[in-house]
Amino acid sequence: MNLYLIVILLVVASLFFVFIRDFTQKKHSILRNFPVIGHFRYLLESMGVYLRQYWFSADREEMPFNRAERNWVYRAAKGDDTMIGFGSTRDLRPVGTVMFVDAPFPVLGEDSAPTRTVTIGPNCKYPYEAKSLFNISAMSYGSISKNAVLALSNGARLGNCWLNTGEGGVSPYHLEGNCELIAQIGTAKFGFCDVTGKLSDEALRGVALYPQIKMFELKLSQGAKPGKGGILPAAKVTPEIAAIRFVQAHRDAISPNRHPEIANVSQLMDVIEHIRKLTGKPTGFKIVLGSYEWLEDLCKEILERGIERAPDFITLDGAEGGTGAAPASLIDYMGLPIREGLPVLIDTLIEYGLRDRIKVIASGKLVTPADVAWALCVGADFINSARGFAFALGCIQALKCHTNNCPTGVTSHRPYLMRGLDPSDKAVRVSNYVRSMLYEVGVISHSCGVKEPRELTRQHARIMTEKGITIALSELYPDKIPGSKVRK
Repeated sequence: MNLYLIVILLVVASLFFVFIRDFTQKKHSILRNFPVIGHFRYLLESMGVYLRQYWFSADREEMPFNRAERNWVYRAAKGDDTMIGFGSTRDLRPVGTVMFVDAPFPVLGEDSAPTRTVTIGPNCKYPYEAKSLFNISAMSYGSISKNAVLALSNGARLGNCWLNTGEGGVSPYHLEGNCELIAQIGTAKFGFCDVTGKLSDEALRGVALYPQIKMFELKLSQGAKPGKGGILPAAKVTPEIAAIRFVQAHRDAISPNRHPEIANVSQLMDVIEHIRKLTGKPTGFKIVLGSYEWLEDLCKEILERGIERAPDFITLDGAEGGTGAAPASLIDYMGLPIREGLPVLIDTLIEYGLRDRIKVIASGKLVTPADVAWALCVGADFINSARGFAFALGCIQALKCHTNNCPTGVTSHRPYLMRGLDPSDKAVRVSNYVRSMLYEVGVISHSCGVKEPRELTRQHARIMTEKGITIALSELYPDKIPGSKVRK
């Protein structure tokens, strides 16, 4: 029999089988009413994100990050020229659009304002001299791959910034890059617990002995899922990751929604002080703001105990954060965005006279120079980014982070996918991204007429209102106390 005829008969037989199966099944109405051709609906639906990304969406339409934002990061990470011609495609009319105020007489002789070193935890046994205002936010080994961690740790060293380990513990790949590390302690104490699951002093001392570990961060919540603990699906819990986290392999690694021993601000202060005394290193916490009231309670508790016992830093994540796996109900609706939460935090610390004592690290969808400059204008000391650095590693926003099927190997532990991410090459891209970010933030700062990016104030940025005119951030977020040290 002719080979072509055999192939045709097999195809026809297969289609007939599919037709009968679709026609008789009762689970899918589309397939029951439209056998065979109904499958194209599901195929096109699954491909929708890719079709929109490459063919249909305009440069500034996509979410969570549009093509213009991603392309800037890609070019910056590659070391390419980030200049454009013939004007911006950014629409300046929507309410909330941020614009910076150029100085009539900018600083002479500089193209980009340099940044200075800032000390965190000056009263600690081992204070941290932080050199970069832009750093790598928490992404644990488990949520991202071994190759990704290696690229980030080596890139952080080359770019002279810090890398937050995320809640999965300190892995050999974090240490291998010999960069400055912030060790994050999550609600499950992965890598920091004893056999009962409680915080282990021995584990803390052991981690603190590594010279790369510069600070400890107690994670209360994160932008992707405030009010819920970390979720590492079973498909991503390899034996090596399980050993680092002290959990069982190939089973979901789920953290509690809060630290069991921390139920109020007093207990939070107790744990922070314990970790700081035990390790001698600056200690703070990470939070997503919801209600504001508890900040007042925290500040009052600090003043009662003494300002020297305050957290050395607070990392504020916005509801825009989202590198981890999370229920849609939380990632879409829970928590306040960074643009509301950051001014509230800064102003509350000022009101209680704690702004100079506690450093503020802003996080949550801050991936471009304008995002970073805005946070500096509001009052942040440092900015963390996770997804910006994921783009620097080659992320294409496939939205497959939690499935272990990331096509670029950033969040996949499958060897054939991981091999696409070369740590040596991507480490250079990570460092390029840091340098490009600092340079362009410096360009904005220079244009605003300041000599250092942290000299940016709320008068240096304006936002569009519903009336079609802009107002300064200093008008939108006025000082709570006249004459205070807010960068107004």
